[in-house]
Amino acid sequence: MAVYDNLGKFYINGEWVAPSGGASLLDVINPATEESVAQVAIGTREDAETAIAAARAAFPAFSAWTVDQRLALLARIRDVYKTRMDDIAEAITVEMGAPDGFSLSDQAGSGLAHIEATITALEEFEFEERRGTTLIIHEAIGVAGLITPWNWPLNQIASKVAPALAAGCTMVLKPSEIAPLSGIVFAEVMHDAGVPAGVFNLVNGDGPGVGQVLSSHPEIDVVSFTGSTRAGILVAKSAADTVKRVAQELGGKSPNIILADADLEAAVTSGVEGCFGNSGQSCDAPTRMLVPRDRHDEALEIAKRAAERFVTGDPRDAATDLGPVISQVQYDKIQGLIASGIQDGAILVTGGRDRPKGLDQGYYIKPTVFGGVTPDMRIAQEEIFGPVLAIMPYDTEEDAVRIGNDTVYGLAAYVQSGKIEHARAIARRMRAGQVHINYPEADMFAPFGGYKQSGNGREYADWGMRDYLETKALVGYG
Repeated sequence: MAVYDNLGKFYINGEWVAPSGGASLLDVINPATEESVAQVAIGTREDAETAIAAARAAFPAFSAWTVDQRLALLARIRDVYKTRMDDIAEAITVEMGAPDGFSLSDQAGSGLAHIEATITALEEFEFEERRGTTLIIHEAIGVAGLITPWNWPLNQIASKVAPALAAGCTMVLKPSEIAPLSGIVFAEVMHDAGVPAGVFNLVNGDGPGVGQVLSSHPEIDVVSFTGSTRAGILVAKSAADTVKRVAQELGGKSPNIILADADLEAAVTSGVEGCFGNSGQSCDAPTRMLVPRDRHDEALEIAKRAAERFVTGDPRDAATDLGPVISQVQYDKIQGLIASGIQDGAILVTGGRDRPKGLDQGYYIKPTVFGGVTPDMRIAQEEIFGPVLAIMPYDTEEDAVRIGNDTVYGLAAYVQSGKIEHARAIARRMRAGQVHINYPEADMFAPFGGYKQSGNGREYADWGMRDYLETKALVGYG
């Protein structure tokens, strides 16, 4: 394990400081071993308020920085981040059990990609525009409270922090207390890059102790939250009394519609891979696969072959594809949902309950595929957040669209077809913030966010910047 010098401290006003007297320590559990690997300080209201005050004091000067100054700062952050990629990846492997290679290329790599995309977006962003005699100005909203999850820690930290800085905001970050180590390394990056005192602050803590303070505090102007829908509702309620802006990226239950003219072998195989990535712990994963009823059995055979190629095991082993899920709580939840799928009459194609053979320690889940899933089953409606795929047959394309949209969520959807115009037509009918056509490459400039109970607001590049900007009209300007 890497050495972490600041585990028991918070980063406030440009310094690593000891927590207030009421702060406690929390074990960080390595989900691959179920053992404590570190302890971090858990902040209190006093710690959060100290950080908020520092951000408020820093806002007038930082919000007056020119675009060129902010670009130079982001470039320094990018350069220092590159030098700490290995440390970030190591932290992510330790705190969430992601395989070594995946931690570096995908987890740490996504944070770098967001910083670079934000730099490009800031270079092109127009902060002022004329409409007749009115000048419209987009200016920093103020102090941002950033609350990020454990499943993609640096992806979500960078996709909030970089656009907030680009907009001219100051901020207080609360990373997930379950996976806080990578956030501490990120704060060290910010310090070494020369971020001015008070502009970026980090306080570790839980939802009631720190998150609730950020969402309710009158000196916080915008809260950006990524996490469960249940927690997002609490954040919105807490923020309501101060009428602050709330941007949320919440849960998902994304459909993957495989149309009759798709290459079934390729589409199902890639769909399994997309569902199982990051051990299934992605809110936009294609967890409901919809296939033509007359090819349902064939799809199950393909999915079984694809799923059984995945190697679940030690994150340090180069042969490992899937590490554990994050915690005992998540393990128990996933096991319960697998049991419900069996009880509800779904076809267990592969996987199932309990740990994979030979893995007696760690929160490991068997890569699991269900077939014959109907919309009324729990595994068709609830976000599982593990390597569990539900395959659902449909009769007509109308059925596919209806079933695909039959969810309280709307974060992402997927459409596969051998004819691009066919895929585009179906994609337009999906009620989701992002619709992926024929498994495209990730696009850090595409807006990311959801419909319905998947949240509001949009992240990534210039879309993310807009959440941290107010709009002012100078009427009669000229």
